[in-house]
Amino acid sequence: MTESHPAQNFSEQWYDLLPKTELHLHIEGAIPCDTLWEIIRKYGGDPAVPDIAALYKKFEYTTFAQFIDTWIWKSDFLREYEDFTLFSEAVARDLASQNIRYAEAHYSPSGYSYLGLEIEPITEAVRAGLRRVPGIEIMLIADVIRDMGPESAIDTVQRVSELKELGVIGIGLGGSEQKFPPEPFAAAYEMARRLGLHTTAHAGEAAGAESVWGAIRSLKIERIGHGVRAVEDEKLLEYLAEKMIPLEVCPLSNVCTGVVKSVEEHPIRKLYDSGALVTVSTDDPKMFGNSLSQEYRMLHQKLGFSKAQICELIMNGISASWMSDENKKLLKDEFAANPSWVMK
Repeated sequence: MTESHPAQNFSEQWYDLLPKTELHLHIEGAIPCDTLWEIIRKYGGDPAVPDIAALYKKFEYTTFAQFIDTWIWKSDFLREYEDFTLFSEAVARDLASQNIRYAEAHYSPSGYSYLGLEIEPITEAVRAGLRRVPGIEIMLIADVIRDMGPESAIDTVQRVSELKELGVIGIGLGGSEQKFPPEPFAAAYEMARRLGLHTTAHAGEAAGAESVWGAIRSLKIERIGHGVRAVEDEKLLEYLAEKMIPLEVCPLSNVCTGVVKSVEEHPIRKLYDSGALVTVSTDDPKMFGNSLSQEYRMLHQKLGFSKAQICELIMNGISASWMSDENKKLLKDEFAANPSWVMK
């Protein structure tokens, strides 16, 4: 296809029509607000959040720490296994409606132990909801939570490694990056590899380039979640490009949490131009009010990415995914055949 393609005027519809992938999506942060409000009301609500308008207002942040506090507040309302089935189905329907065909979604099964909920039935409940929605494949990445410590991480890895039939394909490292560096979690990551799980980790978001180096050297990750602060270290940028370590970049999330000051200052352009393998995702879209279409629209309108470059970023998402090589080729061929696709 050439630049004379009729969609070349960047109509608003074009971004929606594109088939897409997501590699950095937290399923608990993607719960549609009406579904979350239904769950909150089920448990009597919060006097400080009296209606759904107040819920939307709750999802406004100025710092990463404030976002984490809000995440914890929201999670307190996920109290029964049926809640996980309910919201997982709603998330899958929402993603499918956006023409997202494949996603690797983080979930935090160990984060609800204080409510008496166990990892295995949480995972079963999530998968039960996802199975109800055709037209999209969603695999699961179990987050080990920094704030809960290395021993909890090892326990989580051991338990989710036995849940591959439920679509658990890897682990991530979430939580308060600014408080807990990656190095103490090396044993958990070594165990994950030994047990056949893929690995990614949040790094270079709330902490700087040293956090990315730590994830690479100590955790030996396959992908980096976010990684935007890699631009603080030119040697790290060169290394990422040389080794083609995929970056799961979530631009609008970074603006919402104050990791970067504005869309115009976001370093994704520098990461892309450095030769790094950049992918684009939404992170926690219902907590940030963003969508994948909006991410790509912003890249064009604010940062000068062309249509072909946007399609390249989507293809990068397939390349960086943990699908089999055969399935990657099938999905790339399917995407390239889409009438909205631009190749050059």
